Amino acid sequence: MSLQPKKVSSSVTIMTELVLPHHTNQLGKLLGGQLMHWIDICAAMSAGRHNQRVCVTASVDRIDFHHPISLGDPVTLMSSVNRVFNTSMEIGVKVFSENYLEGKRVHTNTAYLTFVCVDNEGRPVKAIEAIPDTKDEKRRFADALQRRKTRLKNRNI
Repeated sequence: MSLQPKKVSSSVTIMTELVLPHHTNQLGKLLGGQLMHWIDICAAMSAGRHNQRVCVTASVDRIDFHHPISLGDPVTLMSSVNRVFNTSMEIGVKVFSENYLEGKRVHTNTAYLTFVCVDNEGRPVKAIEAIPDTKDEKRRFADALQRRKTRLKNRNI
């Protein structure tokens, strides 16, 4: 397998889910745990697509819930590799909900996850370097390093 660097854009994953009754709480709003499940799946696909191998969740930094998502709303998740370190990488996920009746699309959530690239025995292996091209990708690339420094600092507390 080639370890040639790849553009961040090659990792972009977009998935859409429809909020059904079994995804909601008693108020008809999407359960946070269900959204976290979808976020993890979307992020895993970006990591795997970028590295062309299985990548596993190592940590979830944060998931910010900005707006509730209602029963019947389509939910679109967009993820990509922000930065690769050695065997690990940060994946960013943005979540949007839509209301067809009102014609509104709202950014509802943001999440940052760390994935580790593994071999067939589940041992960490070197991940493929990610090359940012756009201004936004370069900003996310730089921001990922700062978040990693914070992660490592907090891990040693």
